[in-house]
Amino acid sequence: MSMRTPLGKVRGLGSAKEGTEHFWRQRLTAVANIPLLFGLWLVISLVGAPYGEVRATLASPLVAIFIALFSISVLYHMRLGMQVVIEDYVHGELRKIVLIMLNTFFVFFSGALVAFAVFKLAFGG
Repeated sequence: MSMRTPLGKVRGLGSAKEGTEHFWRQRLTAVANIPLLFGLWLVISLVGAPYGEVRATLASPLVAIFIALFSISVLYHMRLGMQVVIEDYVHGELRKIVLIMLNTFFVFFSGALVAFAVFKLAFGG
């Protein structure tokens, strides 16, 4: 005998009301990261290159946007994955909340740094 209502069965939501959505977001960002691996290849190929060459490469709007999208996708995927690890393996509600907040702040701070660096290189400075 199930304790779930018919509406709950149709929506497929668990007790947290967001598990399925979280699962699909993580899978979507994983798939999105596959073609965006070009950004990783590009960054690795620019390691050790002179500043002028890096700036010239990133000055292309298409490349700058691509690197920004790659960074956003990877950071969001990382945030989702770390959230699952924290929720599953950290005990104590206060510690869990603090770590989830720090995880979110770290992702936003890292994203801001990446955006600043890419756009500063792309638009001069």
